[in-house]
Amino acid sequence: MKSFTAAEVSKHNKEEDLWTVINGDVYDLSRFVDMHPGGSGVLLASGIAGGDSSEAFFSLHRSDVLLRYQRYKIGILADPASSPYLLPIAGELSKVPSAEPPWLVPTFQSPYFKDSHRALQKEMRFFFDTYVKKEAREREVSHEPPSKELMELMGSPRWEINAMRMGPGKHLQGRKLPGGVSPNEFDYFHEMVVVQELVRIGSPGYMAGLQAGMVIGLPPVLNYGTEKMKAEVLPQILAGRKFISLAISEAAAGSDVQGMTTRATKTADGKFYEVTGTKKWITCGHRSDYFMTGVRTGDRQLSMLLIPRTDRVETKIIKTSYSHAAGTAFVTFDKALVPVENCLGGEGNGIKVILSNFNHERAVICHRIARQSRTIYEETMKWAHLRKVFGKPLIENPVIRQKLAKMLAKVDAGQAWLEHIVYQMCNMTYEEQAKRLAGPMALLKFYLSRSQGEIVDDAVQIWGGRGITQGGMGVYIEQAQRTFKFDSILGGSEEVLADLGVRQASKIMPKAVL
Repeated sequence: MKSFTAAEVSKHNKEEDLWTVINGDVYDLSRFVDMHPGGSGVLLASGIAGGDSSEAFFSLHRSDVLLRYQRYKIGILADPASSPYLLPIAGELSKVPSAEPPWLVPTFQSPYFKDSHRALQKEMRFFFDTYVKKEAREREVSHEPPSKELMELMGSPRWEINAMRMGPGKHLQGRKLPGGVSPNEFDYFHEMVVVQELVRIGSPGYMAGLQAGMVIGLPPVLNYGTEKMKAEVLPQILAGRKFISLAISEAAAGSDVQGMTTRATKTADGKFYEVTGTKKWITCGHRSDYFMTGVRTGDRQLSMLLIPRTDRVETKIIKTSYSHAAGTAFVTFDKALVPVENCLGGEGNGIKVILSNFNHERAVICHRIARQSRTIYEETMKWAHLRKVFGKPLIENPVIRQKLAKMLAKVDAGQAWLEHIVYQMCNMTYEEQAKRLAGPMALLKFYLSRSQGEIVDDAVQIWGGRGITQGGMGVYIEQAQRTFKFDSILGGSEEVLADLGVRQASKIMPKAVL
């Protein structure tokens, strides 16, 4: 590409002949002046027309804006006065301090992560940056669900992402996993890698629509389903061709699982259940083919049924704070017929199935919160160095540094606690996890979600108006402040989980004296 000196660029400083330098590249904006969204006056300002506008550009635009205007690039600057800004590179680690969890920092050591985790992380970052991020950003705004092509790519033999999101287990046997990871060595830390790399796409509603229903609705099939049920359901769902969601919450029940009223009554011949009732806030429910549903099979008896979609099952979109791409639905069962063999864990054992399922659901939510909080920190750390106020970068203000310190302390503390819990999961059976980790997992989620609220609040204060403006520089901060409460409610509200954590501890409290 042709090279120009700063002196040559400076001669092109008129409306009909306007060049500028952005990050060491020379752009001819003569045909763009009148189309500039901020008006032609911005481009004609001193220092921009015929000069280096890098600082002004990056104080107003995200780096991906440059990609949309590469057609105006005509060369490079031969004699730059300063080093270029560091642009994010798809698939690579961020160079912003503490933007990555400590185990990914080359100079740090971790007792939990091995080469296979790092190899998988590299593959997952490439996948989500290359195939998902652009669609996610567009559909978060348009409210369209994830594309069929992407869902099937995630479930393809090349990637097997849907299968890996279900954690370790027999369902991985015979699959070739990315990064050369063998199904036998795949553990809960590998699952954490997949989830946390997915979270970096920064589109919460779209991300929920990206098979979040599968993550919380399929474990009962894996752990309690018959071989026939697994053979019929698993291949289609893990391949991304069909969808499942977890249908527990009801309008009048919420976190009160025992308060559900959806009822399943056996038909006269005893071959089917007839299910009548409604479920609310069901993630991915609007496009689901199956519903893993909590039902009342007696006055004091709860059961779990796998209910296929029929003309007796109706779903309607619920508009929530995040994108309708999530497919959050109100579900109505109107005398839906379900084979009795679709009862998982046996009739009356619904609470056992539901509670064991909650641990995995909450673990995934914890992965998500921890990574989302770190992304908010990274965005804010970069902004504090880019943004100038009263002639100085924000980072030179002690108040700003104090806020960033609090953010990072919470982020790293949460990740460390999360890794400790995941290590316990790796060394317990599924049944032991449900028994021993319900309390600790509940407290971890309580801590992470409460910390995320504080992190988001500090971030918005640092970003100012951009932190409450959809799109533009603070797009991820605005999304976070609008949607972070999902994580404090889904999977059990903060208050319920905090109480659960203490109650679980009280159960094993010995008689003790001071």
